[in-house]
Amino acid sequence: MLLNKRQFMQSLTGLIGLSQSNIDALLSSIYSQTPEQVAQDEAFWGELRKGFTVTKDFIHLENGYYILASNEVLEAYIQHIRDINAISSRYMRTRQFDDKLAVRKQLAELVGASYEEVIITRNTTESLDTIISGIDWKAGDEVVMAMQDYGAMVDMFKQQARRYGIVNRIISIPNHPSSDEEIVALYENAITPKTRLLMLCHIINVTGHILPVRKIADMAHAKGVEVMVDGAHAVGHFDFKLPDLHCDYYGSSLHKWLGCPLGAGMLYVKKDKIKQIWPLLGETGYPDDDIRKLNHTGTHPVHTDLALADAIKFHQKIGIARKEARLRYLQTYWTSQVRNHPGIVVNTPSDPARHGAIGNVGVEKLKPAELAKTLMERYKIWTVAIDYANVHGVRVTPHLFTTTQDLDALVKALKDLA
Repeated sequence: MLLNKRQFMQSLTGLIGLSQSNIDALLSSIYSQTPEQVAQDEAFWGELRKGFTVTKDFIHLENGYYILASNEVLEAYIQHIRDINAISSRYMRTRQFDDKLAVRKQLAELVGASYEEVIITRNTTESLDTIISGIDWKAGDEVVMAMQDYGAMVDMFKQQARRYGIVNRIISIPNHPSSDEEIVALYENAITPKTRLLMLCHIINVTGHILPVRKIADMAHAKGVEVMVDGAHAVGHFDFKLPDLHCDYYGSSLHKWLGCPLGAGMLYVKKDKIKQIWPLLGETGYPDDDIRKLNHTGTHPVHTDLALADAIKFHQKIGIARKEARLRYLQTYWTSQVRNHPGIVVNTPSDPARHGAIGNVGVEKLKPAELAKTLMERYKIWTVAIDYANVHGVRVTPHLFTTTQDLDALVKALKDLA
């Protein structure tokens, strides 16, 4: 018997796991529960896991680099590729602009900003390097940043120092601060009359430490210093709106916690700051105060941008409150079992206000690279080694499909190795 298109797609989703309609039904079963209650409902998350094609070759605990998209989003992404390929240049010369604008508006709404302050990029590095390279630096200008900041941006500042003679002042963030004020003071003490920009992480990628961005930004602005935030791991991870942070520039990667297929990022530039930033690539098609001047992409794989709308839809179905609660629960589930264990060092703050899903742990007698290698080879647990600044361990980043049984295996392995 020949199947119609709907029947065929239903049979296909049965093969790839939980269908969209089944996900909707699953979500309706927990609407009356608080996010904290849902966070601990293993039966619910076990069913949701069926909506992802999770490898059986190893326990995947390095999702912070690039998070597995749900099957729902992945299938939509593949369909976008087919649709665009079918009419190729006609689509690219006509429809792509309106379609990308619609997605851009959805992204801006998600983060609480005006679409006139947001563009879709490829990743956080592209977003923030656009700002770093676009500032009209003068010799002697100073920038404040931390040792724990992401290397790509630090490298870009080093290049500007070589090229323009700017001075990079670098502080170090403690893994376990006593208060927000301690962190604010570290940045404040590094500021001089020559400081033009302060860069900080919204959440430090190697430890999972969420920084008090608004307090730091308010302090910096009071001293006439602009603020750029690396939010690579923030969008889709925990609940916030960009205007509440009081920053001037913000970059994020959307193939991380938002669950978009690989190659989508975001750049936010406060409206009154756009005019002063030079484009990374030559662009004369837009006025100086139009953020699109910073988004010259050439012929770009637009299907990734379109899939961003599908990722946002899936993300909103789960709900940021439930998602944040579950991700934080998973991190505390395993770190609480090893935090005070002899021979084990947890590099992530214990205060719930300072962490989300990301955790970092070390075994005292093993170097980080050796620990990561042993976890994978002996226990089939995939993590990543971190060994710089004051962070020595492996980063552990679970996702919505991660089970507590996966984390039990990690805890057992760490205790065995310690």
